[in-house]
Amino acid sequence: MQRTRIILADDHKLMLDALKNLLEPEFEVVGAFGDGHSLVEKAPQLKPNVIVLDIGMPTMNGLSAGQRLKQLMPTVKLIYLTMNQDQDLAAEAFRLGASGYLLKTSAATELVDAIRSVVRGGSYITPLMTEDVIGSFNNHYKNLKSTSHHTLRQKEVLQLLAEGRSMKEAAFILHVSPRTVAFHKYTMMEHLHIKSNAELVQYAMNSQLVAA
Repeated sequence: MQRTRIILADDHKLMLDALKNLLEPEFEVVGAFGDGHSLVEKAPQLKPNVIVLDIGMPTMNGLSAGQRLKQLMPTVKLIYLTMNQDQDLAAEAFRLGASGYLLKTSAATELVDAIRSVVRGGSYITPLMTEDVIGSFNNHYKNLKSTSHHTLRQKEVLQLLAEGRSMKEAAFILHVSPRTVAFHKYTMMEHLHIKSNAELVQYAMNSQLVAA
């Protein structure tokens, strides 16, 4: 029986080596990448069944990379392995096509279980944050049904940035990490083809997405 083909993506080589040692007894690790751009560029040639990737990676974050990979390889299974416990990011990962979401603080055996589950057509969310993710996932889709294409969290980020707050200040107010605020900000800028903070704030004002 052919072994499941796995690609690993993380910007820490020690993590890549540890994951490879963990998985190789059961699965075939066919590639390892340290940044999102290389992953997207080279993964299709390796024909993986599953890609295990981090969210925070250089050149292209893991969520953007995952979205592009699902467009290139619709049947590939994505499992996010990250330190980020923000339920909004986890919900966004599943919305963009993820099949699994684990924390790096999860037990090592969880990753093996997650791969087995997604290969069988299931999904896997670490028990460390399941309830929060389900709640956020439901809220996320309620937000998408509104007239705006922006989520509530994106609007909150826009409002604070429009008020002149820094990303660090916005993160403190929203009780999330600065990286989470940056993710929402740059996701909006990418989708809107906006290249500067000033343009983003002007867009928010013109679209009446934030209070003046």
